Amino acid sequence: MSAPLPTALYLHVPWCVRKCPYCDFNSHTQDGPLPEAPYADRILADLDWDLAHYGPPAAPVGSIFFGGGTPSLLAPNTVATLLRGIGQRLALAPDCEITLEANPGTAEAARFQGYREAGVNRLSLGVQSFSPRALGALGRIHSGDDAQRAIELAQEAGFERLNLDLMHGLPGQSAEEGLRDITLALASGVTHLSYYQLTIEPNTAFYRRPPTLPEEAILETLEVTGQAALSAAGFEAYEISAWAKGDAQCRHNLNYWRFGDYFGLGPGAHGKLSRRAAGGRLQVVRTQRSRVPNHWLAGSPAPAREEVLDEERLREESLLNVLRLRAGVPLALFEAHTGLAAACLEPERQAQIEAGLLHADALAATDLGWRFLNRLLAALAR
Repeated sequence: MSAPLPTALYLHVPWCVRKCPYCDFNSHTQDGPLPEAPYADRILADLDWDLAHYGPPAAPVGSIFFGGGTPSLLAPNTVATLLRGIGQRLALAPDCEITLEANPGTAEAARFQGYREAGVNRLSLGVQSFSPRALGALGRIHSGDDAQRAIELAQEAGFERLNLDLMHGLPGQSAEEGLRDITLALASGVTHLSYYQLTIEPNTAFYRRPPTLPEEAILETLEVTGQAALSAAGFEAYEISAWAKGDAQCRHNLNYWRFGDYFGLGPGAHGKLSRRAAGGRLQVVRTQRSRVPNHWLAGSPAPAREEVLDEERLREESLLNVLRLRAGVPLALFEAHTGLAAACLEPERQAQIEAGLLHADALAATDLGWRFLNRLLAALAR
């Protein structure tokens, strides 16, 4: 009998002080006070609906993630209320990872301490850059000094598990400026970095009015020198854009990339849940809540969309996730998390092994495969 699927919770906090021009997430500027009590009530109503219709997870919840938007706009007592309500409805693993995303521009010592006391044990700081010029170009509300102070406040509050989001390839960025960002991040003593290149996404201000981005040679230098600095400091790239020291890998994101289950709660939140259909066959369901905060608050707790994935979608979506991981996943885990037989990947899998893009003993890209990941995905997903 296979082990029960790991399960996580994602809670979406849609509000921001100001919408960043590069952001394509479901975030909304909030001028007045946040509707925190109705928000908490509705999050728990979403969870109640999902539990009633999909059933409780077979294993204790391994991670909870407050994403946004800007979750650090929530008062610590609201976070405590939510975690208490979740704990009353679900069994949590003793070492459950509870992450909250925070904007350095909303950092306060008392607030960080309050999150820690509420049960949050991991913070993710949206630093993006330490450069005043770059932060201005990105429309961020914090300064480089604010970012460094937020890191110090988080560490003083007892957060040993701390991630920094850091982007490169920013408007007008030089190779020297980008390397300085990495140097300052490493000097802070954090053990996890999300390091990725700025991309211009549809439905953003940058898409409508594109900024001037660095030339290709500078982009390549930024990527190569940044990755070299991270490696020299003892960080390992366990995923395309995620670097960790020791055991500081983000368990919540690992669950996504291994194609585990998760409840998606809050406006616009996506979920992925499994259930047994007739005959015991595993059925994977994608859910999405209503995107507009006021509509979500006033509407039904049922997802706005629900889709049962067919075999083609299952294969494609699982591969898009697991091949992001440096270690990939064992074929047995692919079967357990999708309900598909590994044979569905043949003969393409064998062809990619012979081409040197895929390891033979796991569903994992080789070094060469990571360089040609789009080609590998296209071959396996068809």
